[in-house]
Amino acid sequence: MTRSSARPNATWKHLREYALSLPEAVEEFPWGDRVAKVRKKIFIFLGEGIGSDARVTLKLRGDAHAHALSLPNAKPAAYNLGKAGWVTIPVASAPRTLLMEWVGVSYALVAPKRLGALLDGA
Repeated sequence: MTRSSARPNATWKHLREYALSLPEAVEEFPWGDRVAKVRKKIFIFLGEGIGSDARVTLKLRGDAHAHALSLPNAKPAAYNLGKAGWVTIPVASAPRTLLMEWVGVSYALVAPKRLGALLDGA
């Protein structure tokens, strides 16, 4: 199977759907990258979603940041985003539920407090 004919990774698709279900989230394609934004601020880079190469980049802090970096093949994000807490994570490196939790964490860190607080009540 060639890369172009491969199907999107199921977990990646689920993470994308979840990210876009968050309050005021929209999908855009700056610099040719697929991202989800809230109020014009990126909270997840959705990277390549094909097969075992599927990955996401999230903003994390504290224990979540340390845990994410401990996963196989996870690394600080490129372009100096890593210095601000952004981590690139292969989707296959963590359980879907943990990745979904981290999507919520990234959203809450980037979104206005009023919108981030909506997740606390969910």
